[in-house]
Amino acid sequence: MKTRPAAVAGSFYPDDPVVLTRSIDEMFFEVNGHTHNTSPKALIAPHAGYIYSGPTAACAYALLNAEKVKRVILLGPTHRVLISGLALPGTDAFKTPLGIIKLDQDAIQSIQSMLQVSTDNHTHALEHSLEVHLPFLQRKLGDFTLVPLAVGQARPEMVAEVLDRLWGGEETVIIISSDLSHFHAYERAQKIDAVTTESILKMEPIITHEQACGATPINGLLTYAKKHQLKCELIDLHNSGDTAGPRDRVVGYGAFAFYEQDKS
Repeated sequence: MKTRPAAVAGSFYPDDPVVLTRSIDEMFFEVNGHTHNTSPKALIAPHAGYIYSGPTAACAYALLNAEKVKRVILLGPTHRVLISGLALPGTDAFKTPLGIIKLDQDAIQSIQSMLQVSTDNHTHALEHSLEVHLPFLQRKLGDFTLVPLAVGQARPEMVAEVLDRLWGGEETVIIISSDLSHFHAYERAQKIDAVTTESILKMEPIITHEQACGATPINGLLTYAKKHQLKCELIDLHNSGDTAGPRDRVVGYGAFAFYEQDKS
């Protein structure tokens, strides 16, 4: 079995499984108030180091119903490799300090023929935007399968087409990995992130990469969500100046949940 090993364990999050488990469980304990009667169909969650964005990510993942969710479709922006479209890894599994996560080969096969989808191990090798979410998911969901997609240059409609192919039912959750504004002073960042939040809540796929590094997958999700009349809720909005960083150059973090509405 070909496995993509953890690349940022020990830097973005602890590489010791005991310490990592304790860290995640403590973050989940702190956000126990974040609950919802229905498990979200999709989430937007940040991907920075846990000391910075971990509390915001925990707010999002606390909403998932572990009894129902068995498959995760995870899309995150590429930071190291410039690509067109969306890239799958050429592996069978991803590994973190908490264990192995098998990829959903049937789901992967269902999108491999799409023109905007390619397979590229190099793109995934050192990419953190997907990896940092996995330990949270392992602690929350236990056993699940994964479809990891690194997103490069693509139109929102191209991303939405892939999401439509993979959407599934209540067993599947869509996760978009993105931080918000980067390296502004604290008050300036708050204003930018407030505008971004408003666009997301209104399902307006007009997010720029200055507003969010994961603008492309976010816009793809918003395109799909608006067409299918999903409901979006803001779960948490902070920046690194609120957690572990200075306030002269902050990075914004938002958690958003999308719910399918009862058509009956």
